[in-house]
Amino acid sequence: MESNIIRVTISEASRLFGVDPKTLRRAIKQKEIKYVVVRGRYKLHFESVLQWSQKRTVLKNKLKQDGIGKFVEKWNISNTLYSPNPKTLDPPSKENSKK
Repeated sequence: MESNIIRVTISEASRLFGVDPKTLRRAIKQKEIKYVVVRGRYKLHFESVLQWSQKRTVLKNKLKQDGIGKFVEKWNISNTLYSPNPKTLDPPSKENSKK
C-alpha cells in the first residue's frame, strides 16, 4: 500500500542513520535508494534507506555509533512479548558451552 510508506528528508535520514547528507545524495545518484521529489525536495523511502544502510559494514557501524542505534541499549521495553530474548542476541561463548 502506497499510504503506508514512510518518507524522510535527507537531513532526517542523515541524523537517523549517522551518515553525511552527501553520502545519501551519492546513493540517490547511484539509484541505491528509492525517493520521490516533493516541492523540489527529496523524500526518501525509509525502508529503502534501511536496506541500503545494511549493505556495507561501514554503514552498519555508522548506524550503530552515530545514528539511532546508539540509543537502542537505552530503550526500555517492558512488554517481553516484543523484547528480544537475551539468549538470541549473543551466541554462547566457548567457555560457557563447556560447562
